[in-house]
Amino acid sequence: MIMSYELIDPPADGSRVTVAGDGSLEVPSDPIIPIIHGDGIGEDVGPAAQTILQAAAQATGREINWFRVYAGEAAQERYGEDVHLPEDTLRAIDEYRIAIKGPLTTPVGSGFRSLNVALRQHFDLFANVRPTYHLEGTPSPVKAPELLDIVTFRENTEDVYAGIEWEAGTQEVEQVRAFVEDEMGATGIIHDGPVGIGIKPITEKGTKRLVREAIDYALENDREKVTLVHKGNIMKFTEGQFSEWGMEVAQEEYPDEEVFAAPNSLWEAEGEIDVPEGAVMVDERIADAMLQWLLLRPDEFDVLAMPNLNGDYLSDAAGAQMGSLGLPPGANFGEGRCLAEPVHGSAPKRAGQDMANPCAITLSGALMFEYMGWYDAAALVKDAIEAAIGAGRVTYDLHRNIEGAERVGTTTFTDEVVGHIEQLAANQ
Repeated sequence: MIMSYELIDPPADGSRVTVAGDGSLEVPSDPIIPIIHGDGIGEDVGPAAQTILQAAAQATGREINWFRVYAGEAAQERYGEDVHLPEDTLRAIDEYRIAIKGPLTTPVGSGFRSLNVALRQHFDLFANVRPTYHLEGTPSPVKAPELLDIVTFRENTEDVYAGIEWEAGTQEVEQVRAFVEDEMGATGIIHDGPVGIGIKPITEKGTKRLVREAIDYALENDREKVTLVHKGNIMKFTEGQFSEWGMEVAQEEYPDEEVFAAPNSLWEAEGEIDVPEGAVMVDERIADAMLQWLLLRPDEFDVLAMPNLNGDYLSDAAGAQMGSLGLPPGANFGEGRCLAEPVHGSAPKRAGQDMANPCAITLSGALMFEYMGWYDAAALVKDAIEAAIGAGRVTYDLHRNIEGAERVGTTTFTDEVVGHIEQLAANQ
């Protein structure tokens, strides 16, 4: 049954992605896929991604029927200034299950809460997945960027991003302060004067389903290790519990020959760990130390699983090693749902100038393709982007760091990538 919409119309052609009785996706060869171009440079990179992804789909015998939906500034223009996330958009993503979006602006300090977070929470997209790998020919601030090939699994629905907080100066925050100090006995901790207070929930459910997703990914993609990244040495009953619950998943839900749990306590007690051959090892690292290991020993890590805030920091730090935030892809996953999105922000100063790098949102689309089972199309996208960068005709963010490169605009770079897709497909 097709849902009704207020101010948009679904494509006349195309089929819906559905979920089978066993929970697996059933993806037609002509899916309808909603797309939010996004704010700022979203108006440049959104259409570019559509063009490249459509080319890859067609080169592999498929067709995408794009369904333009709206959020952020574009939604305000279409639906009214107080409407940032229309019901139309929520219905479309709900109905068609697979969607992709560009960057949406998040105001600091006031105004509506992050639209990105709102979408993740509304659809219970509990895993934010960000692969980080080197594209040959891309400049990087590190000496050996090819050593980093990791996938971060960031819990997406809780931690401080859950939005349970109270503003300084309100009656509500004073009630919370009084409860914490008078009822719970936490005196001498909160300084006198105005205070903002937030609550950081880390749940067993949220932790275990994320870690389970990370382990399953490692098993399915021949990755050797999953590392739980947390600050449990200080936040013992939130991030410490994340570590404990994550290790319980590894110890209790998988046979030892498939998954071997190696928490820090085991390393300290026994020294060298004897991991069964072929098993995925699950270990742990403290978050601040992990930031240095990303630089010093990147080749020792495969899959990282972590709470929401740590995941935000660490995935951006890893993404920077790719050479530009115009490159790292990402996607949000739930039960039978995917919302792909780039890591970068909306960069409003660059909007509408045909300057922005469309690689991040396009590679996010490749991650979406993989979720759909279109591995051949995803590989075409990745290989074509790498070929275009290697040819030296690149957008401004890459041009300034590649000696001898030619600077081109978003549109020209898009055409270059499409040309490489066609050439690669013809040679297969």
